[in-house]
Parts: sequence; C-alpha cells; structure tokens
Amino acid sequence: MRVLPESGHEVIGLDVLDSPYTGVVGSISDRGCVRDCIAGVDAVVHSATLHKPHVGSHTRADFVTTNIAGTLNLLEEAVAAEVSRFIFTSTTSAFGRALEPEEGAPAAWITEDVASIPRNIYGATKTAAEDLCELISREHALPCVILRTSRFFPEPDDNDAVRTAYDDLNGKVNELLHRRVDIEDVVSAHQRALERAPLVGFGRYIISATSPFTPGDLTEIRTDLPTTVQRYFPDYEEIYASRGWRMFPSIGRVYVNERARSDLGWRPRYDFRRALDCLAAHANPFSPLARTIGQKGYHGVSTGVYTVR
Repeated sequence: MRVLPESGHEVIGLDVLDSPYTGVVGSISDRGCVRDCIAGVDAVVHSATLHKPHVGSHTRADFVTTNIAGTLNLLEEAVAAEVSRFIFTSTTSAFGRALEPEEGAPAAWITEDVASIPRNIYGATKTAAEDLCELISREHALPCVILRTSRFFPEPDDNDAVRTAYDDLNGKVNELLHRRVDIEDVVSAHQRALERAPLVGFGRYIISATSPFTPGDLTEIRTDLPTTVQRYFPDYEEIYASRGWRMFPSIGRVYVNERARSDLGWRPRYDFRRALDCLAAHANPFSPLARTIGQKGYHGVSTGVYTVR
C-alpha cells in the first residue's frame, strides 16, 4: 500500500482497522465487502490474516473464518470479476513441525518440496488456504503465486530464551543467516510476483534472505554455527565484538529461496553480508521501509510479544 502507488498503480486497501493506507474498513470474511472491493480491479494481493501471535487471543473458529473462509471469498470473487492475477502472502510457519529435525540430526534444508506438518491452528489454516489457492487457480486458470514469507516483523522475539539472552537487533541480524527477511525485500517479492504471475500460472515460493549456507554445512551449523559463520564471514567476530554481540550456538533449519530468485527474478538486497557492512559503518542494517513502518503490534488486541485472552 505504501510502495505500489509510487509505481503508478491505483490501489484499494481493505483492513479491519482504519489507517492512512486503508481505503475500505472491513473484513475479508464479509463476502459483500470483498465483492465490492474487487469489482473492476486487475490484481489481488491477499495478505490479510490472523497469525501466530493471535493463537493466544482468538479461537480456532476465528482462524478458520479469516484464514480459510476469507481466502475463499477473495478467490471466488476474483474469479467472478475476471481478475488477472492473485498473490497470496503465506508463511514459512506452514512447514510446522517439519522445521524441527530430530535430536542429533543435521539442520533441515527447507525448500518448497518439504511437506508441511502443521504445528498450530495458524499453520493449519494457512496451509489450507494455500490448497484453496491451488484448487481455484487450476480449476479456473487464475494465475496465482503463493509467497511463504519468513520473519520480517520488528516486534521482539516470541521466544523468551532468545529475548533474554540476546540484544534484539543482535538476534534479528543472526536470523538473516537462515530465517529472516527485510520487509523491503518482501515487498519487492510481491511486486515480482505480480509481474510474473501470468507466466508462472501457479507457484509456491519461499521468501527469505539469501542464506550463505549449503547442504554441506547442515551438520556443522547444527552443532557449531559460529565456526561456519567465521568461515564465510571472517570479519564477523570483530564486528560483533565491538557491540558485545554473540552468534547463536546452533540453528535447526535453513530456508532456501533459490526457486523464487530463479522463477520470479527476485533479488533480495538485505542479507547477512549487507548487515555486517552496515554495522561496520555504524549504520542501521535494515531498510528505510522497515524503519519507517516500525512496530505496529497486532491490531487492537496486543498486550505483549504474544496476544493473550
């Protein structure tokens, strides 16, 4: 909503809360509202969701209403309005328990071919919504691209141990190695998906910062991540030491964005190397867009890192 108008697009923003970027206050669960918004449009970018922080504040039925029924409303109304392309913002959380390797096993190499094992109602409903996208896309020849985005939110980490042990920015820069992406790169991925959707037809892609690791590193990064990072980035220890930062001792998975770079022509800019260069120059490692948006919470129900009843 901030970037597309700068590229000459006319946009309609539908959200449950009013804001400078909301054109229509309403819900995707309201079929009539969806129909009115889609009338006459050429493309749909569907990022509306209840997500992981809402697991503690909303019922499973709420998740089904928004994430599944709401997605179906958008898809069917898009078909009825003869929309030319449909982009769905999904999540790497859809992989669920597939992200947890067994004790003593190498880290997981996560590509789009890894089968999802939902961990919670968020992952289950996002996976179901993806299935609806594929079903409608193939039945009605609706070009549809699913983007499974990794962490891009600036809120504090949801893991108590990580929040306690690491400076917030330290933890987020560490995550650029394997499971974080800057929101500016998320936006550019959506722009590329809008451009390429008619050529792709249907596609599902991981959107995460490009990791330096290869499958040959998976055993070592599970047991001794700092040694691997030092091999790829010999200057990282000095840069970290100047800030009193630490690398994670190990990681359990690596998100692989190769297919998005190949099929969509997407080129993420904000990776671990860029972050180190910014830190060495005493600059903020994240994009101007990320800094402009800042922390927004999770609508009106936020009381902390997670929402609670």
